[in-house]
Amino acid sequence: MNKDDCVFCRIAAGETGAPVWQDESVVAFHDLSPRAPTHLLIIPREHLESADDLTPEHEMLAGRLLTTAARLAREAGLVNGGYRLVMNTGAGAGQSVFHLHLHLLAGRPFAWPPG
Repeated sequence: MNKDDCVFCRIAAGETGAPVWQDESVVAFHDLSPRAPTHLLIIPREHLESADDLTPEHEMLAGRLLTTAARLAREAGLVNGGYRLVMNTGAGAGQSVFHLHLHLLAGRPFAWPPG
């Protein structure tokens, strides 16, 4: 997918959507089709199609996605009830928007294994 056609790039650029948190490298917002009472998406501003595009140069960015998720979970009071972090890579794994993103889900019981 071309980044010019990417809805997540438009959200990261501030053209659409309503971020709940953002900094210079990461943006978080509510999923439009939530799968749990709390369902946030955490994306890098940089367009990467999936985790498969991560390289050693992205280690700080990948860590930033995870620490942002943990921060948002703490701030929302989700830690005691637990939360799930999910990153789908490729259509076969359920990825439907091809811009790297991390799902933060909470507020209901989750089964294992997922899927």
